[in-house]
Amino acid sequence: MKKKLIGIILITVIVAAGLLWLVQGLLMPKFMSEIPEGAMIQEYYENAGGNDVIFISDCEVYENFSPITLWEDYGITSYIRGSAQQLIWQSYYLMEETFRYETPKIMVFNVLEMKYDTPQSTGASSQREAYNRMTLDGMKWSSSKVSSIYASMTQEEREKDGIWSYLFPILRYHDRWSEISGEDFRYLFQRDKVTDNGYLMQVKVNPVGDDYPVIPLVNYQFGENSYYYLDKMVELCKEHGTQLVLIKAPTLSPIWYDEWDQQMVDYAKEHDLLYINFLDRIDEIGIDWNTDTYDQGLHLNVYGAEKLSRYFGRILSEELGVEDHRTDARVVPRWTQKCETYMNRKETLEKELQAVVE
Repeated sequence: MKKKLIGIILITVIVAAGLLWLVQGLLMPKFMSEIPEGAMIQEYYENAGGNDVIFISDCEVYENFSPITLWEDYGITSYIRGSAQQLIWQSYYLMEETFRYETPKIMVFNVLEMKYDTPQSTGASSQREAYNRMTLDGMKWSSSKVSSIYASMTQEEREKDGIWSYLFPILRYHDRWSEISGEDFRYLFQRDKVTDNGYLMQVKVNPVGDDYPVIPLVNYQFGENSYYYLDKMVELCKEHGTQLVLIKAPTLSPIWYDEWDQQMVDYAKEHDLLYINFLDRIDEIGIDWNTDTYDQGLHLNVYGAEKLSRYFGRILSEELGVEDHRTDARVVPRWTQKCETYMNRKETLEKELQAVVE
């Protein structure tokens, strides 16, 4: 009788846990038709391994570089581990986690993140938490994810649920019942790919209008916390024999101040790193602000991203010696399929845009 009772209790617990898991999965945002940025981090795990180049940062990488172009023109295998408003400590822990899955030859980090020194818990804190979750919820559980959560939580989160709402997202999303739609059921177990190896494609064209004003700052010095995590990136990459490359994407806003740039020039020299400010190479890249941006210079569209990728691909290939895999029979079939998916997505988005225009 005692064994039977224990069995009943175990079955009840298992069934309750299963139901809780299903309800939690139903309530969590799916990020398919809206805000696809929230679905990007989890896509990496199906593509982990065999990437010679990994990009890690915010929209300045995932909307400005095309891994498919790097493959087509140079045979470079790459992936972008990007997310919206990604902060430098989140980038570090994503980098740390990446080394659990593979050891790329090159790790690329975009230095605009240096401007954010601490978790932004003032102002629209709920919005900041939403951005945190676009990076953190998609990560698989590991010590890297736990560390990233603790480093990212706003003061409001710490006072409310702390890490528990990340352990059990139902605590955060329990009030989404009124928002549930057919999409939540459709993507409960399986979600569509929203990126091409981490690149979020945009085909619209919205040219740059007026110049963005350069507003003087009281203090141009990057914070100690930002340098702390940049130092950790340097040491982490050295530990794994990976070359860390620092870049500044060629976008016009937010403003990249000369004083910030000089700090990165000095840092790269001190630590024997390659630093490329693509803003200084706009003409060499061939970017045309009338055709190559979809939001007036804040990000590149696919046509600009392909130009930038061809330019950077030459550096990766000729100057940094990244291998060309286009004759590797073990690699080619996988990337041929990726190219087909990319071209189909591009054609579909262009047709949809044309239909709207007409």
